[in-house]
Amino acid sequence: YDEIEEELPHITWCPTGPLAFLPLHAAGIYGSSPEDSFSASDFVVSSYTPTLSALLARDPNAQSKTTTSGKPQILAVSQPATPGQGVLPGTVGEVNVIKKYFPAETTHLNHESASTAAVLEEMNGHNWVHFACHGMQDSLDPTKSAFALYDGRLTLSELMSKSAKDAEIAVLSACQTATGDEKLPEEAVHLAAGMLTVGFKSVVGTMWSIGDRDAPIVTDVLYRKFRDDIEERVRPRVAYALHEAVKRLREEVGEMAFERWVPFVHFGV
Repeated sequence: YDEIEEELPHITWCPTGPLAFLPLHAAGIYGSSPEDSFSASDFVVSSYTPTLSALLARDPNAQSKTTTSGKPQILAVSQPATPGQGVLPGTVGEVNVIKKYFPAETTHLNHESASTAAVLEEMNGHNWVHFACHGMQDSLDPTKSAFALYDGRLTLSELMSKSAKDAEIAVLSACQTATGDEKLPEEAVHLAAGMLTVGFKSVVGTMWSIGDRDAPIVTDVLYRKFRDDIEERVRPRVAYALHEAVKRLREEVGEMAFERWVPFVHFGV
């Protein structure tokens, strides 16, 4: 990380009620030129927590500790053409980016090999997971919010039935993985919060649909930063890595293209 990024403080938001639907990390004043604009991301690195108890349970020294398991074991799931869903050709390229930085550590389940049973089984042996697929929010029953896999939906309730004691990082490069439910504004019931319940300590999610071309840009910076941290023998600083990745995306698509860079958010440590 460059010197400027290192100096930014890290803030964790715990919004409730209607605030839970607002991208607080992107709050700011946006003008016709960079000189007329400023936003929260200029001053802080943002994370979210679904509850105060989850925040209080965090280890405040986690980010400074030496890694305990060396290089990660990464499960990467891609769905370029899920039956019944729109095509996402960029998902395979997205996983190839991960392989560029972690070639020996990545297990790739693609298309028909990424069934619900296979993904659940493989999650047992991997401490990082990356979903590059369609995600969906169920407004009637948030626990049925799901990742769309080749043979059906992998639901939040199925994921929450798991317990992964060695889980570290989950990157949910899918649509609506951190979208709350308007009928339950005081409860964080979405896929990102669910992955924290499963046992993942740090989760990257999205507040709404993301572009197929944008996800690989974010993924490239994200995993490069992860690799750099591991080479320095510290736990990946996920919030700072995502901050840098979104900054890169903003440069690519333009600051005023809010719908493309704002949805990427971080939960946990």
